[in-house]
Amino acid sequence: MPTTKKESFYFGIIMCFGMVVIMTFYNLLINGLIGKISLITIAVEFLIGFIIALILDLYIVGPVAKKVALSLPFDKSKKIFLIITISTCMVFGMACSMSFYGLLTSILSQGNGDHSLFEAYLEIFIKNFVVAYPLQLLVMGPVVRALFIKFIKKSGQVGPYKKVLN
Repeated sequence: MPTTKKESFYFGIIMCFGMVVIMTFYNLLINGLIGKISLITIAVEFLIGFIIALILDLYIVGPVAKKVALSLPFDKSKKIFLIITISTCMVFGMACSMSFYGLLTSILSQGNGDHSLFEAYLEIFIKNFVVAYPLQLLVMGPVVRALFIKFIKKSGQVGPYKKVLN
C-alpha cells in the first residue's frame, strides 16, 4: 500500500489504467460497439476516461473513500478488512462518478432515447458496478498491489500505515 504522495500517485496510475482498460472494453462490448467504432475513437475515449478517473481517484473519490472507510467501525488491524473496506468505498465512488461520464458519452453519441436521465444513469451505474466491484476485489486489486510492491515500494520502508497493514 502506498505511504507517500509519490507512491499514491504511482499506485493510482496503475490501478486506474487497469480498471479503465477493462471497463472501456466491457462498455464497448455491452453497447455493441466493438468493430463499429475506430481504434482511434477507442483510444481517445480511453484517454479521456483515464484522465477523468485518475483525477477523481487522486483528488476527490480516493481521499473521501479513505476517510469514510477509516471512520467505519471494523477491526483495522486486519489488513484484509482494511483493503476490502477501502476498495468497496473506492469502487462505489468511482462507479457513481464514472457513470456520469458514461451517461454523457452515451447521450452525445446516441441520444437519451426514451429513458429519463435518472433511469439511464441508474442503468449505467448498475452495469458498471456489478463488473467493477468483483474486478477490483478479485483481479485488479491483488494484481496492482503485487506489481506495486514488486516494482515501486522500497523494501523495508516504514510509513504511517505499515503497522496497520502488516
